[in-house]
Parts: sequence; structure tokens; C-alpha cells
Amino acid sequence: METPETLHAETLQQLLADWFAPWVQELGLRVESCGDGEVTLRLPFSERLARIGGMVCGQALMSAADTAMVLAIVSRLGTKQPMTTVQLNSSFLKPLAGQDALVTARIVRAGKSLVFGEIDIVAAGDGKSVCRASTTYALL
Repeated sequence: METPETLHAETLQQLLADWFAPWVQELGLRVESCGDGEVTLRLPFSERLARIGGMVCGQALMSAADTAMVLAIVSRLGTKQPMTTVQLNSSFLKPLAGQDALVTARIVRAGKSLVFGEIDIVAAGDGKSVCRASTTYALL
């Protein structure tokens, strides 16, 4: 595994294929950018993720948010470490319809056993915020 200083988007993209369940992989997430403790994923719009009115369902957005935070933690730690979501609190600000989402996860604080983070989800086409989330992970 690479160190945080040398971690690249290509490595995180490969981790999406290697670590996550097939149904998460079917979301088609792509790593747009990464840094120390921060990752942005693109969630492509798909009719399979849409509900009435072409709105992307909240379940897909939360799955993308949770996945982005795992990769943000990896970008900080530079290693695969067992972890689990303890809390994921979301506020949906407006519907996302007919366009991709950009999901940016940032570590706020990383301790020995807990990691706290924030996630912003914006519409890729117009940059408007659609969801904000806060999260806590336990490092196992």
C-alpha cells in the first residue's frame, strides 16, 4: 500500500473494485481527486438510481457518501485498516435530478480509534449543494 504522500487517484479507484461489495461497484463511482484526508467521487446519474421525477434516491447518495469517507480515511492512513461506520447523519437540501453528483469527503479529526468526517454532495452540472453529512468511523 502506498503512503499518504504518494497515494494517487488511480490507487483509490482500484480499491473501489477490490474492497467494496458488487452492488456498491454498480454505482459506477469514479475518483475525481484525492489528497491527505480528502476524496471527491463522481456518482454518475443513472435511471437505475432515480425515482419518481428522475430524482436520485437518497440511498444511492448515502452509499456514495459512506464509500467516499472510507477512501478519505485510507488517504490519511495510507493503509487498509478494518473500520466500520458508527454514525452517518445526513441533511438533504434539495433534490438531485438528471445530473451527476460530486461527493467530497473530508476528515475533520482522526484519532487512534475514531475518525470524524464531513461530506458535501453537490450537483456536478450546476455546483448546487444537495446534501451535507457528518460521520464517525471506528478503527478496528
